[in-house]
Order: sequence, then structure tokens, then C-alpha cells
Amino acid sequence: MTQAAVPEQIGEILTLIREHGPNPWNYLPERELATHLAGIRRGRTQALVAQADGEIVAVVTFEPSDAFHRYQPSGREIAWQGHVGEAVVHRDHRAQGLGSRLLSEAVARMRAMGLREIYIERHEDNEGSAGMMRKAGFEVIDVYDDPRRRVVGSGRTSVSRFLARE
Repeated sequence: MTQAAVPEQIGEILTLIREHGPNPWNYLPERELATHLAGIRRGRTQALVAQADGEIVAVVTFEPSDAFHRYQPSGREIAWQGHVGEAVVHRDHRAQGLGSRLLSEAVARMRAMGLREIYIERHEDNEGSAGMMRKAGFEVIDVYDDPRRRVVGSGRTSVSRFLARE
């Protein structure tokens, strides 16, 4: 079952991300993660969760952003964009399409908010995330050196965009 997260679920979401998000490619600094999730309480960040047997087994967080203006199409440089912050699936529920379904639903919700371009980032070498993003309609638009956040593998961040075809 998929539903919008409520503030009372922030602790359970944080636990899921801490336990099932870490891998060599993910950048999950504690302070930034806590601030991002606190946005659920303030209404800035939204999250979709999937549950199984009453427990959250997947989450996708998203919010309006202006951090990707350099990638915006001509004439839309100052328009707000959507940004997907976290997409984590419990390891026992991976490879079932759950992440892609949540990500697609998050895109639909951001589109309903009037956000035309939606961005997501990952480590260039994270093929699991790459597949989930492709299935949800994201296309890679940039790859850049990012030694602060990417300390293994290529050390590069891949930026993908979902661009609504009007």
C-alpha cells in the first residue's frame, strides 16, 4: 500500500533510510538527512511510503527546489523545479519495481504541483538506482566530478531529469 507520509512517520522513515540506504554509492550525511526529513513536518518536503505488514518498506522524498536552474530549458531558468531527495527500498523488497512505482507517483504529484522539470541525483556507478530512475522516465543530463559526496568508484555524480512532454 502506498500513501503520503505524515509527520508521525518521520522516525520510521529515518530508520529505514539509515538501515537500508547506506551503500558505497549513497551520500547520507546525518545532519542534512535530518533537516530534509524535518521538512515533512513543516510541509516543505513530501514523502510517499509503501508499507508491508504495517511497516514502511520504501520511501521517496521530494520537494520544490531552485537548485537545478543551470539545467533548466531556455526560458525556464528561474522556474521552480522538482527535486527527489531520497529513494530507499528495504533490501527484502528490492527488485520488485516498488522504487520505480513510488518514484513515478512522486513525479505525478510534483507535476500536479505545477513543476514541469524534476531532477534526481545518484552516484554514477549506482546501477540499481540508475535502473529505477530510467523506469520512472528520468534521463541522464550531466555527470560531474564530486569528490566531496562521492568517495568511491568514479567519484562522479549523475544528474537525471524528468521533463514533461507537453
